[in-house]
Amino acid sequence: MANKIGGLRRKSRYKFKKERRRKGKISVSRFMQSFKAGQRVHLSVEPSVHKGVYHPRFIGKTGIVKRSRGRCYEVMINDKGKEKLLIVHPVHLKETKG
Repeated sequence: MANKIGGLRRKSRYKFKKERRRKGKISVSRFMQSFKAGQRVHLSVEPSVHKGVYHPRFIGKTGIVKRSRGRCYEVMINDKGKEKLLIVHPVHLKETKG
């Protein structure tokens, strides 16, 4: 039986690609943003920061912040009926309005 060669970012060139106008330094406010437990957040990858990135399958999902863990946050999402816990850096999170 053959094994797949490659890791987490294999075959995800276009998912992690930045638009031309978004290239460059990221804002410090987005890097240092903070969230409270129970707050709803939207998962959106910042390709220029590699730490705290989740699996590409979860791009575009919305979850609830459970608590902070070091510099990152524990985010609970629902993936096809199963609850999953992701550890995500705040630069990859956006506050959900509503």
